[in-house]
Amino acid sequence: MASKTQAGRAMTGKAVTRAPRDTAHEGFLNHKRGRWAKVAITLSVVALGAYLLTDPVPRHNGGTWLGYLLGSIGAGMIVWLSLLGVRKRVIGSKPFSLKGWTSAHVYLGLSLIVVGTLHTGFQLGWNVHTLAWALMMIVILSGLWGISLYATLPERLSANRGEVTQLQMLEAIRTLDRQLDIAAQPLDADDAALVRMSLEECRIAGSLRQRLSGNYANDGNARALAIIIEKVMTGRRTGRVDDRLAQIEFLLERKEAALAQARRHIRMKTQLELWLYVHVPVTIALLAALLAHIISVFLYW
Repeated sequence: MASKTQAGRAMTGKAVTRAPRDTAHEGFLNHKRGRWAKVAITLSVVALGAYLLTDPVPRHNGGTWLGYLLGSIGAGMIVWLSLLGVRKRVIGSKPFSLKGWTSAHVYLGLSLIVVGTLHTGFQLGWNVHTLAWALMMIVILSGLWGISLYATLPERLSANRGEVTQLQMLEAIRTLDRQLDIAAQPLDADDAALVRMSLEECRIAGSLRQRLSGNYANDGNARALAIIIEKVMTGRRTGRVDDRLAQIEFLLERKEAALAQARRHIRMKTQLELWLYVHVPVTIALLAALLAHIISVFLYW
């Protein structure tokens, strides 16, 4: 039996076409064809135009009508944009989708560089007002860092992980440790001590410096592997290769490769966590400084 579409085509003699479906992945940066980028650019241009076309006496500052207007817009934007964390915990798409809110968070946040700076009239000093502006700039700059992480980390994490989960990475290392423990049983005391070095002095994550730098040269497994490799090479040169040490070398190399994969994964996640430890507390400090700025304006100006 012909479908309704086929029947319609037969009756009219014309092919029935359907609207193309956009199956391409749309990221938050190009959400709705860059709607919020356009809004941010328009806001920045209007604010800059108003600043250039007005000539207050004695000079531009936060106390002029334009300064109050830009300050009010900037303060409202800061409070609204800081609610992104709350929006992430709300299921649904109304009134703003999470992708749309994130896009607005990025582009309107960047426009605050123009709006907030023009609000000050470039009258900066050692006071709470400049503190609020400085914290705003730190939040924006750290936000740019976060954008770069979110734009690149998912693909890098996926490429490093492949088809393996984080739990499977850790289980692979534990399995190799058990195999090393068994393989070390027939070794003499000195060689067995090298295996214990790998088992007892090996840290998958390590310190914050190690997690960020990826430098684990002094790790127990790396040191044990270097010594075992030298012993095996010496045995090959003399024609007396110890098969037991060759097996230990093989397992230590596999463990080193597994550690490298897990540590790359941890390094990338640590970068994201470190960004949050900077961005979120500074945002809270900005809100506190903004409140102090507003109260001091109404009390003393």
